[in-house]
Amino acid sequence: MEQMKNPIEELKNKIEDNMKRIDHKIVIVSGKGGVGKSSITALLALAAAIKNKRSGILDADIHGPSIPKILGLEGESLRVESNRILPVKGPLNVEVVSIQFLLPTEDSPVIWRGPLKGKLIGEFLANVQWNNLNYLFVDLPPGTGDEALSIAQFMRTVDGAVIVTIPSDLSRIVVKKAVNFCRKLNLPIIGIVENMSGFTCPNCGAFYRIFGEGAGRRIAAEMNIPLLGEIPIDPRLNECNDEGEPYLLKHPDTKTSKALMEMAEKLMEKVEGKN
Repeated sequence: MEQMKNPIEELKNKIEDNMKRIDHKIVIVSGKGGVGKSSITALLALAAAIKNKRSGILDADIHGPSIPKILGLEGESLRVESNRILPVKGPLNVEVVSIQFLLPTEDSPVIWRGPLKGKLIGEFLANVQWNNLNYLFVDLPPGTGDEALSIAQFMRTVDGAVIVTIPSDLSRIVVKKAVNFCRKLNLPIIGIVENMSGFTCPNCGAFYRIFGEGAGRRIAAEMNIPLLGEIPIDPRLNECNDEGEPYLLKHPDTKTSKALMEMAEKLMEKVEGKN
């Protein structure tokens, strides 16, 4: 009698086969919202492209997809050819897949329970025709819910997670939960990024720690995790996100751009060195 096939295992095998066209898979997580996780995801993908790496983004934030807005891809749609989903090409040929490309309008809500979200993520992982990428960055929603679980369970060959925080003590508490979540799921942690680490006054040059000081370093030390970088605030970054322009290309010589590039270089050194 023929043995019944397990549809979950079949999906995982299909995903594993599809992921072979990607050298490195990085998930970007945060313990809470409002820390700039999606901005960091987009900037990492752009930084990799600047370094002549073929990069892509899977926007796995089902309820709050923001990658298309950040990269100026609003109004784009996914196409299907030969039962394969073709990603949208963004700045520097960064390939992007997001549920936003399937919605009728930019303000259409996604009112789904967990199983539907897991099904869509599995579909994206198994059937997107990525173009032999060097790096795929997966932008997860804040917290440790369905989307993060689906990625961790479906993807067998993730290089690791980058955890984004800000310098406040409140963020420090919830980031520890994200760290423990990754560890429970045996997801390697590449490092922590402290976003919004301070602001330089354009008039007097004074540096202000608006959200506190050193939470990223303290978490890294307490949890024995590398600190990948501290990214200072630049109001022009939000302006670029709103306008859909690549900040790293428009303002390459700022302290924030240099910190972002150093962070990306450190990440790539760790991932490629490990392999």
